[in-house]
Amino acid sequence: MEPDRSATTVMPDEAGQPGQPGQPGQPGQPRQPGQTVPTTQTVRAVLTDGRVVELRPLGPDDLDDLLRLHQDLPERDTYLRFFTTHPVGLPELLGPLVRPGDAHRVTVGAFAGPTPGQTLIGAAHCEVLSDPAEAEVAIVVDHRQQAHGLGTLLLEHLASAARRRGVRRFVAEVLTENAAMVRVFRDAGLPMTMRLAGSSYLVTLRLTEDGAGDAGYASYAAAVGERERLADVASLSALLRPRSVAVVGASRRPDAVGHAVLANLLAGGYTGTAHAVNPHADVVADVRCFPSARDLPAGVDLAVLCVPAAAVAQAAEECGERGVHALVVVTSGVTDHPERANALRAAVRKYGMRMVGPNCLGVVNTAEDVRLNATFARGPAPTGRVGVVTQSGGVGIALLEQFAAVELGVSSMVSTGDKFDVSSNDLLMWWQRDDATDLAVVYVESFGNPRKFGLLARALAARKPVLAVRTGTSEVARRAAASHTAASATPAVNRDALFDQAGVLAMDNLGDVVATACVLSWQPLPTGNRVAVIGNVGGIGVLAADACARQGLTLPELNEVTRAELRSLLPPTASLRNPVDTTADVPDEIFHRCVRAVLDDPGVDSVLVLTAPTAVTDPLPRLADEVPWELGLPVVAVRVGQTALVDALHPTDPTAGRPVPVFSDPANAAVALGKAVRYGSWRNRPAGTVPDLPNIDVDAARALVAEFLTAHPDGGWLDPEGVVMLLGHVGLPVAGVRVARNADEAVMAFHEVGRPVALKAAAADVLHKSRAGGVLLNLSDEAGVRDGFGVLHRRFGSALTGVVVQPMAAPGRELLVGVSGDPMFGPLVAFGLGGVDTDLIGDRTHRLAPLTDLDAREMLTALRAGPALFGERADPRLDTDGIVNVLLRVGRLAELVPEVAELDLNPVVATTSSCVVVDARVRLAPAEPGDPFLRRLPT
Repeated sequence: MEPDRSATTVMPDEAGQPGQPGQPGQPGQPRQPGQTVPTTQTVRAVLTDGRVVELRPLGPDDLDDLLRLHQDLPERDTYLRFFTTHPVGLPELLGPLVRPGDAHRVTVGAFAGPTPGQTLIGAAHCEVLSDPAEAEVAIVVDHRQQAHGLGTLLLEHLASAARRRGVRRFVAEVLTENAAMVRVFRDAGLPMTMRLAGSSYLVTLRLTEDGAGDAGYASYAAAVGERERLADVASLSALLRPRSVAVVGASRRPDAVGHAVLANLLAGGYTGTAHAVNPHADVVADVRCFPSARDLPAGVDLAVLCVPAAAVAQAAEECGERGVHALVVVTSGVTDHPERANALRAAVRKYGMRMVGPNCLGVVNTAEDVRLNATFARGPAPTGRVGVVTQSGGVGIALLEQFAAVELGVSSMVSTGDKFDVSSNDLLMWWQRDDATDLAVVYVESFGNPRKFGLLARALAARKPVLAVRTGTSEVARRAAASHTAASATPAVNRDALFDQAGVLAMDNLGDVVATACVLSWQPLPTGNRVAVIGNVGGIGVLAADACARQGLTLPELNEVTRAELRSLLPPTASLRNPVDTTADVPDEIFHRCVRAVLDDPGVDSVLVLTAPTAVTDPLPRLADEVPWELGLPVVAVRVGQTALVDALHPTDPTAGRPVPVFSDPANAAVALGKAVRYGSWRNRPAGTVPDLPNIDVDAARALVAEFLTAHPDGGWLDPEGVVMLLGHVGLPVAGVRVARNADEAVMAFHEVGRPVALKAAAADVLHKSRAGGVLLNLSDEAGVRDGFGVLHRRFGSALTGVVVQPMAAPGRELLVGVSGDPMFGPLVAFGLGGVDTDLIGDRTHRLAPLTDLDAREMLTALRAGPALFGERADPRLDTDGIVNVLLRVGRLAELVPEVAELDLNPVVATTSSCVVVDARVRLAPAEPGDPFLRRLPT
């Protein structure tokens, strides 16, 4: 039966700007049609004007608000909504939309204003049609709230909720004159078709992928990301560009944090208006005090809370009542007390505020028109072009001081502390649109939404370098695992894969961060990894060559023209090979001419200059003036005896050259140069695509998984036949398999699959079949098969549930491909050397799904054995296209079927002409489909 059109048509809303095609990905995958789904919880999200709204499902108690929303519509909006200006029976039309437990309808409402007493300002609902995969959609927005992206935000959240109910398509009938609603649908970024029918458009939006790979979902991710960036930057303006700041808890005691924050704010020359709150003082630091935040003047953008932990929630409540837009909660001792933490979160949600902290150092923005230093760090914040976000206040202090020491400075710094709200993800969005920031530094100890972090970091790294400090690399305890793949999947492995794919340069210490930031800030990006080392200190040249090799840098032979030029300049005792040793007593002018000659060599991408001052020469001071910067090659230097890790050597005329980073140790110089080379390589490489893959039946794969989980609600390992079927649904090349329960069935299977065959034990809790004696090879007659079954039965006894009979695979290289699911990071795909000794060898590489074609090919060369197996001189040359095909299909399976908790293909046998999965294990577990692109603030 067709639903009543008047209950499902749409009205306009001006949405945020559409995004451009970007990174691959897709929304969370749906349950099978008809499956139930938990109720969506209340979430907070940001509109394009920076206001925070709450979204939640509507119920019976919201009917009056829903009626009021529709009754307040202007006449034209009413006509566009109902195709009439006087709809009849409005309560009867709207009542079913808020009926509890209705599996056929989903209604999401958006609320603004403080709680309680919030106002319903928009609603979106869908009604499932006769086809349970299709639903008709409608959106209504208060006319006073349009032009801020609310309609698109509601559509995103409604689509996410509908997917979880198995809906795969939205349909709508829109009047041709309703251009604003058509724009909402178009701007959403979902694959869309539109057909003219009389005076209306019939619109279809596809909510899910078809399994073959779909560029439409790259556009969806980009469109949502762009809307989120617009909204987030608007909401962060109160934090990083506040027109007025109040220090709540400003103290007269010089040793108090509240005093330090106010003093820093004033000493930094803050361009806005500063206020202080202290009930026991009239004035602090020449600033008038208010007894409480309730007494502050109207229009305060930012409040910095420096009150005791027990008073934080009340102070936040008072700030919200007074209309403060954002908080920085410096105070510690909140998170460890649930009642304090919950009360603070409630106040922030109630008044729609953004918040940094608690337990943080504060925030900095050194822009000339802001000059905000709302921290308790020592001394002024150094002005520069590096953005810093750090979970640790101590790391923030260290970076401020170290950047000041090397004349870099910061554009902005946010110490997120316990991350109740603002996180590194917010700053990645801010810096993408901040022209004052050229480079970003991130220190995170935990990820709230790592998949979104990867998406945002990749977008920023495409324009500006992103440096991150690794933490938790040396884990003592690894997760218990039941497969090779899961055993290799630790949080550190997930994090490193995330960084690598997003183009984030990972560092192991703050010194490397500062060193690399100097090279990237002062020098052009290297176009390759070929480094020429030249110096007047031969022994240091050897150390530098070793350091470069450790960083993957090569020292090429200089060409004959270069060597001839050097020969004409240097004494016979000089070494003309790379590294070049000029000898210690060459005049400065000759040394500089040698450096220029090396820079002119077409086989060189960067130059590392080593200098030691002597009684007769010191070539370093004028080096920056003598470099031909028009060549565009980076130059870094090492000065023997220097005490600082890195210094800046400025040219005499700053407009005619660049600062040269001068290091005290060639190892630090090589690390920084190596990171710059890796970033340049990542930035210049093709983006890669998630390719279309034929022969993927995602519906069949999901149906198989759903059937298994219905029978095994807690999950478990698929039987061998189920494994083969699942892999077949995604087009993986699997060796023929027959499962036999007894010797007679094994003999029958022997005749069906061909000869010779392998027998493999199907036994509970047996991971390494070969190591456990569960594999018998090259059985070529009935007697051997029958005897083999008996051998396996005696070895495994009652644990043996059957045997797998397979034709013998052609001899080849044994590889491992696997998946480990992670609820936060998403599926992690592993690739490495396989077979019995896979754990002993431990040569593996990892990437997070979705895999692009470039990701898959890079996995081959990223192995330690990669150059020997897949390089230009590999012999024999394996079927790399076949291996890449297996990796891509495994990645798609993990991406499209999140219930695959573990997958282990070992071995995958690759020959010169084929790549076949010989053995496989798959563990399934219930998984709530996620939506990594859904816009929402932390709860």
